[in-house]
Amino acid sequence: MLNTLTYGDAPGTPLLIVHGLFGSAKNWGAISKRMAARHPVIAVDLRNHGDSAHTPTHSYPDLAADLAEVIDAHGGRAHVLGHSMGGKAAMVLALTQPEMVESLLVADIAPVTYNRTQSGFIDAMEGVDLATVSKRSDADKALMASVPDLPTRAFLTQSLDPRAEGGPRWRLNLATLRAEMPLIMGFPEISGQYTGPMLFLRGGASDYVLPAHQGEINRLFPTAEIDAIPDVGHWLHAEAPGPFIDRLSAFLDA
Repeated sequence: MLNTLTYGDAPGTPLLIVHGLFGSAKNWGAISKRMAARHPVIAVDLRNHGDSAHTPTHSYPDLAADLAEVIDAHGGRAHVLGHSMGGKAAMVLALTQPEMVESLLVADIAPVTYNRTQSGFIDAMEGVDLATVSKRSDADKALMASVPDLPTRAFLTQSLDPRAEGGPRWRLNLATLRAEMPLIMGFPEISGQYTGPMLFLRGGASDYVLPAHQGEINRLFPTAEIDAIPDVGHWLHAEAPGPFIDRLSAFLDA
């Protein structure tokens, strides 16, 4: 089963939090702790990320099956929040096993194929000579030429374990993520629908959820609402955690 972090002992249906590409459960620690006052919270490391198993595949049906196993171990039903790649995994879960999903909030991603790749970040991480790394700041310096954006470097280096047995290592299966990138950027053909409570929450300055995606959203998720947090990008939960928590709380309360 996936590695999980659990928060709080509030009663009721748990909230399952699913991170995006190159992320981990730990990235969502602050939001998990805030939400745990109202719901039991389960944050996962997806396969090939964090402390979960490294596998040769990374398809969305595989990821959805992993999430179903976690939910089954925690009562069989959950509110599900997924960001980016995690949002796609959550959507596939809801479409294929809707009885497990009490409600669904998808953060800044649509059920479509994107004509972009994140393989450049894999190139950058693989280009770091880990033999010269003793702390995350060493990796940050090594990434500077290929990843000039400081927040992005800070995000990537959170997946570096500088004190791993045998020497520093990335807590990411970079080989599988590179090989499966077309699947990660895509979305599988699914004929079902999810008709439970659903919200697409996008970053107002992001181009991941566009008017052109509305038709496919309506086809698969006919009850979905679309809302935005103004003036933030794709990592809306990190750029505006307060408004993000407010909108998530209001959705769950409703």
